[in-house]
Amino acid sequence: MAAVAGYLTSAGITPGERVAFSLGSSAELLFAVLGAARVGIIPVLLNANLLEHERDALLADCAPTMQILDEDALHRLFAARRVEMAPWPLTRPMHYTSGTTGRAKGVTSGVWDERTARAVFEDEASTWGFSADDLHMVCSPMYHTVAVRFSAGTLLSGGSLAILSRFDAATALATLRQVRPTTAFLVPTHLQRLLGLAELGPEERFDSLRLLAHAGAACPPVLKEAAIERVADDVLWEFYGATEGQFTTCSTKEWRERPGTVGRARPGRRLSIEPLDEVEDGGDGVGTIWCEVPDFARFSYFNDPAATEAAWRGSSFSVGDVGTLDEAGCLYLTGRRTDLIITGGVNVYPAEIEAALLEIDGVDEVCVFGLDDPEWGQRVCAAIVGAPSVDEERVRQASRALLAPFKRPKSVYVTSTLPVGPTGKVLRREIVRHLGLDLG
Repeated sequence: MAAVAGYLTSAGITPGERVAFSLGSSAELLFAVLGAARVGIIPVLLNANLLEHERDALLADCAPTMQILDEDALHRLFAARRVEMAPWPLTRPMHYTSGTTGRAKGVTSGVWDERTARAVFEDEASTWGFSADDLHMVCSPMYHTVAVRFSAGTLLSGGSLAILSRFDAATALATLRQVRPTTAFLVPTHLQRLLGLAELGPEERFDSLRLLAHAGAACPPVLKEAAIERVADDVLWEFYGATEGQFTTCSTKEWRERPGTVGRARPGRRLSIEPLDEVEDGGDGVGTIWCEVPDFARFSYFNDPAATEAAWRGSSFSVGDVGTLDEAGCLYLTGRRTDLIITGGVNVYPAEIEAALLEIDGVDEVCVFGLDDPEWGQRVCAAIVGAPSVDEERVRQASRALLAPFKRPKSVYVTSTLPVGPTGKVLRREIVRHLGLDLG
């Protein structure tokens, strides 16, 4: 880390400037990210699966002083004189999210002083109990916020990491058996694949784990129960959050006492619900979720003051999700951000996919939506109106040049019309009924 800090500072990069990374997960990438962050240089972590034009659009937006886009460039960062760093990261890595619209926005904290940096570290470490005895299994790619959060918290607490360069269920099982990590984070898709392995014994338990955390998408109760049976009591924890910040934590005990909850507010936070407008409000307590946070948890959207202002009300922020709170302060989600699809734990926004599919010759109208899927949580689907030459296979083929794999529609429905409201706006909530899809 100190060598990376030395390389970047000797190159004249100063606190608050950005260095962009677009690489697969590795120890070297994590050390580079932490080396930059511990001298106040903001690492920007881009999805390594983006197509070149998608990546270039984000690079143009964040305007990094340096780009690290291949392994050779990454290795060069370590060939420098070591310099002194702060004990904790002085900034959070900047990740891109589409927030409540289809345009990707970078989420950034700016640069903290050392006192604030320590508070950020201690908040995370105390929530999850990181210690020098921990060995964390890294399953998610490092362009996900949670991978860096858990990895950094473990390392800076004196613990160790077992990093999977990409998730493979068989490799994860072998790691659990042979390396015996104490903590791990998996999205529900990972859990589904791991627990579905034929070689996993019916009575086999992951008894080295003190913490198995999951988030990123709704977890089917049958899958969650299956995971609970593989670990010791109260090892499986869920949390709810977003790139912008974390809202809740939920123990196994709490979830079983209150089925469907995603837990109570994290320490130092307070949840509230803003009722929906009269058209949407059914009088059932459902509303937009707001979370009051400490000053150190504030964020902004890079170069987007309007979106930042809309996200905050005093010391509370919202990402537009809706839900309810019970009398004990437990949160229940009733809907994710407007139009958001969460597939395999990755946020996908229909507006971006629709814009890309409209570039296909002969496609006139598009409505992208998500359907529940036992493996992915949700799968990306597209309803297409177009010329007679447009069919499912043509859309699939064309999307390969337009969209990263995780954004490509897994199901394409060619239709003569789309459902629209009185103003002509496509009614995404009506698309399943309009297409006559049987979801039973």
